[in-house]
Amino acid sequence: MKPREIFLNALERKPTPRPATGSATSIATMDLMKETGCSFPEAHLDPEVMAGLAEAGHTLLGFDNVMPLFSVCHESAAIGCHTDWGAPDRMPDCRGGMTDIEGEISIPKDFLSREECRVPLRALEILKTRVGDDAAVVGKVFGPWTLGYHVFGVEEFLINTILNPDAVKRAMETLKNVTVAFARAQIEAGADALCYADHATRDLCSPDTYREFLMDLHREMNDRIECPLILHICGNTADRIGYILETGMACFHFDSKVPAREARALAGDRLALMGGTSNFDIVFHGTPETIAADVREKKAVGIDIIGPECAVPLNAPWKNLRMIADEVKNTV
Repeated sequence: MKPREIFLNALERKPTPRPATGSATSIATMDLMKETGCSFPEAHLDPEVMAGLAEAGHTLLGFDNVMPLFSVCHESAAIGCHTDWGAPDRMPDCRGGMTDIEGEISIPKDFLSREECRVPLRALEILKTRVGDDAAVVGKVFGPWTLGYHVFGVEEFLINTILNPDAVKRAMETLKNVTVAFARAQIEAGADALCYADHATRDLCSPDTYREFLMDLHREMNDRIECPLILHICGNTADRIGYILETGMACFHFDSKVPAREARALAGDRLALMGGTSNFDIVFHGTPETIAADVREKKAVGIDIIGPECAVPLNAPWKNLRMIADEVKNTV
């Protein structure tokens, strides 16, 4: 079974000869940029450079998938949010303040053809040609909750979930069309699956807020976007995995703040699980012994796709990521 089939079967909790290994978020590190000659900020703005860095996730790191959108900014930048595209040692930053919560959100009709969307769409096409028969090609979109942070600013958006919840819901009704359009364009460009990322971590979104504002929306997005979705939420999400189960999404990309055994118990048999490997303890500071132990733990409890919990630290050693993939493939 090829890596692509292993990854896609694992997303659906179908039989595989081993767990899959991969990441739905950024695998970019400074030493991987140096190794490939593909660096930030060009890897956000040039499709060949973006595809070259993403391809290393399979060819150098040994993961079963590739994922080329290294930042949180592409669709937000395309609709008009001010964006600093960063540097080799700094991730991009997308700042809010386009309007206030009662203001009109003007979505440019041509946002998909703007550079910020056009580049990753072309990178997906390149990757599909280069690795599409061997590795799964995964895209990434952000939900309207996260887009709200970018359009209004985090503080403005969150305080109005209390002061003016109807306005927040109206804004998300508009912004969800950006998510769906960008998702469908990525599928057309060759994505086999999509990371659906939403910054609904516990310190920004209580479980009650998740249930009120996001659970039904995530169910709707799963219905409207016609490919397997990998929901990514950082932080300790044990208090909302039960709600995530109700969305119908194929897979949850979880943080190491939820112990793997607990995550598997909460997710049950229906929801695939991805990630859960600590970026600090394992990806950054890992040794052969601690990496092997982490992989054994993930295998023992039935994590479907083993890999980093979130975007890896830029100063982490890429060879630790390779060691994770090798352990997944080499241990029983």
